[in-house]
Amino acid sequence: MTDTGFSLDQLFPGAFSEAGERRVSSVAFDSRKVLPGAAFVALAGAKADGARFISDAVQRGATAIVAGGPRPADLPPGIAYAQVADPRLALALAAARVHPRQPGTVVAVTGTSGKSSVAEFTRQIFMALGRKAASVGTIGIVTEAGADYGSLTTPDPLSLHASLDRLAGEGVTHLAMEASSHGLDQHRLDGVRLSAGAFLNLGRDHLDYHPSVEDYLAAKLRLWTLLPAGAPVVINRDEPYADKAEAAAKAGGHPVIGIGRGGDRLKLLGVAREGFLQRLTVEVDGVATEVVLPMVGDYMAGNALVAAGLAIATGEDPMASVQAVAGLKGVPGRLDRVAEHNGGLVVVDYAHKPDALAAVLKTLRPYASGRLICVFGCGGDRDRGKRPLMGGIAADGADIAIVTDDNPRSEDPAAIRAEVLAAAPERLREIGDRAEAIEAGVAMLQPGDVLVVAGKGHESGQIIGDRTLPFSDHEVVREAIAALAGGRQG
Repeated sequence: MTDTGFSLDQLFPGAFSEAGERRVSSVAFDSRKVLPGAAFVALAGAKADGARFISDAVQRGATAIVAGGPRPADLPPGIAYAQVADPRLALALAAARVHPRQPGTVVAVTGTSGKSSVAEFTRQIFMALGRKAASVGTIGIVTEAGADYGSLTTPDPLSLHASLDRLAGEGVTHLAMEASSHGLDQHRLDGVRLSAGAFLNLGRDHLDYHPSVEDYLAAKLRLWTLLPAGAPVVINRDEPYADKAEAAAKAGGHPVIGIGRGGDRLKLLGVAREGFLQRLTVEVDGVATEVVLPMVGDYMAGNALVAAGLAIATGEDPMASVQAVAGLKGVPGRLDRVAEHNGGLVVVDYAHKPDALAAVLKTLRPYASGRLICVFGCGGDRDRGKRPLMGGIAADGADIAIVTDDNPRSEDPAAIRAEVLAAAPERLREIGDRAEAIEAGVAMLQPGDVLVVAGKGHESGQIIGDRTLPFSDHEVVREAIAALAGGRQG
């Protein structure tokens, strides 16, 4: 932003008619963040209509208002006002004009599950191919310098475009982004200059926001409309709704790179487990090659190939993109191989819903030539109905299941555990203290065993009451292994 700010016509072309030449200092959609001389965009939200905060924005110094309804009768005459068809779209496009720099190559991935992994894998592949790359998503902004943790899969437009501008200023040339259905539906990605997109899968999720699965899919596929004409799309053809995603892409004039067992340019011919690794045989534009993926799970193989497909979609060498898969490191908290101990493997995963826990246990079962051990819990102040479901899933899917605390929040931790244990009290063990539960799981490991610590993933804190205490599943695992190793040496 310059000292003289922006004209309203610059930020909102044609919206303000006579007042278009008026200059504003900044743009805000939260009235509490309005600075003197700002343009305030009133958004209709799930909980409150931003139009209710116009007077607050004016009191804080806003000199221009953008909203979806007619001009309020009590708005002072000196305040410029524009009624627009879609304030969210207007905000996103204005954010792109306030923060105009972006990495030259930006790709986005959508889907119910796997977005974090694919965005981060794509960043790593770009890096392996010599590009200065970053990723943006649930685990924050990740560059070669590390992670800057955020909170939303797709940030609000002002935050997002400020980040893109900063990354471009730091020399980042390639960026991989997650695109959530909420973010796409709310125009948070509009104004991002995309080079390619990817579709992973669609499951039954977020139906508290979307009226139906069809609406949910339509929100996902809005990604194709944000791509320029002829921009490629990568689709995992082995996943549900791939056919609909591909039909929509082709209808929009986007060439498709199909991956997976049903793929064309990247066809997965075979997967062979080698201990806690997997060897992929992939046909790359008709030529077969092998690559060892240093992580577990069939769906991680699919995610890795989608990431390679996105690199190919932006002009990278196809064979080099696939071979770069061998150097991938797992995403924090997503089937994350943390350590090996006493011939067993420890994995940390973010699974905190019934379907996700079932999928993780099913994925890990083939890698456990010994026992599959699961440490998990359920959060407080959340859906109580899932607690016995998760207890039953863990009892059925693991050989040993330890119920512990997750983020109890304002609820009594023992009461939460009791609801989980009720599903199969004779097959579930209880250790309330999460650190003690993890330590017990690590101590049980024997050759061929797999321990999964589920629920909190990449989180670095545990919410107890109204306090967030420092806590990392990863750190507790490593400390437990170090303590056991020290005990053996002593």
